[in-house]
Amino acid sequence: MSDTASGQMTEVSEHEAPVIAQLSFLDRFLPLWILLAMAIGLVLGRAIPSLNTRLNAVQVTSGTSLPIFIGLLVMMYPVLAKVRYDELGTVTRDRRLLVSSLVINWVIGPLVMFTLAWLMLPDLPAYRTGIIIVGLARCIAMVLIWNELARGDREAAAVLVALNSLFQVVAFALLGFFYLKVLPGWLGLSTAGLDLSIWKIAETVAIFLGIPLVAGYLTRTVGERRRGREWYETKLIPRIAPFALYGLLYTIVILFALQGHTITSRPADVARIALPLLAYFAIMWFGSFAYGKAIGLPYERTATLSFTAAGNNFELAIAVAIGVFGVTSGQALAGVVGPLIEVPVLVGLVYVSLRAKRHYNSSSSQPTLEAR
Repeated sequence: MSDTASGQMTEVSEHEAPVIAQLSFLDRFLPLWILLAMAIGLVLGRAIPSLNTRLNAVQVTSGTSLPIFIGLLVMMYPVLAKVRYDELGTVTRDRRLLVSSLVINWVIGPLVMFTLAWLMLPDLPAYRTGIIIVGLARCIAMVLIWNELARGDREAAAVLVALNSLFQVVAFALLGFFYLKVLPGWLGLSTAGLDLSIWKIAETVAIFLGIPLVAGYLTRTVGERRRGREWYETKLIPRIAPFALYGLLYTIVILFALQGHTITSRPADVARIALPLLAYFAIMWFGSFAYGKAIGLPYERTATLSFTAAGNNFELAIAVAIGVFGVTSGQALAGVVGPLIEVPVLVGLVYVSLRAKRHYNSSSSQPTLEAR
């Protein structure tokens, strides 16, 4: 998932403070904030029956209402302002890490989520589609937090995050059309009722990822040029980072306000959405960790590879689901369930990673991104 951190994490060893205490206040209680946003949305939906009509009074591109449009952009911008784009120049040096990350993130990850979605949600096509979209939205910022907590390779994580940010602009629409329309057709799976256009996906990604990506890049470039990287990352980023969470919670409030009746009448659906997500996190993290160790990566980079593989950019998934299918769609609801499940699961995996580190043969220093 994308970054909702409100400030820089302190430098502490794994013996000085428990993992949960090292998270910022906002990140530590993220599942609670999401639950509160859901509850507020449900109350608003009951209190204001005409909310949908009011929200759609002013619409922008893709048929998305202006209030939702603004919320989605606010949600994405801080995430992309934190990415270190200038470190992409080091991305080709450690080819084992680079190739492994690209294959795991853009081939194996989407395929695993596609398989789990069809196996566990065969009778719920809207939720199934939403889960597949989540699998295509690779983690681009929140992974920095999990990587830091697990004592992973900071430089490698920053490079992979920057790479995934740019790769999503190019690949998301093509992969979305492939996994939602082409591959099911090859396998003889029914996609009846799924009206999907690759251009619609591309337009949505260009708007809700492209606009904040350009804004984030310009913010970092201009900010570092005028004040330096230390000021940018210790002063400016902590000020704008919380807006990612505010945008996410605002979007969840609106979504649950509009979907209140569906949600309260079918609570078991939320549990069913959670099942493929839980299976996905476990398969991707443990599989990537075992693979990293098998090919001889040091612990630091194995941890980075694992958390990059297991995390997802739920902000982008929600934005695409809303832009393509609408804010009241089951696809959008599936995206919202994601961060509620991801945060506690990945915190638990940080503990698993730190325990594995004790038995991992690696040097105490973190090597630079150089070819081996």
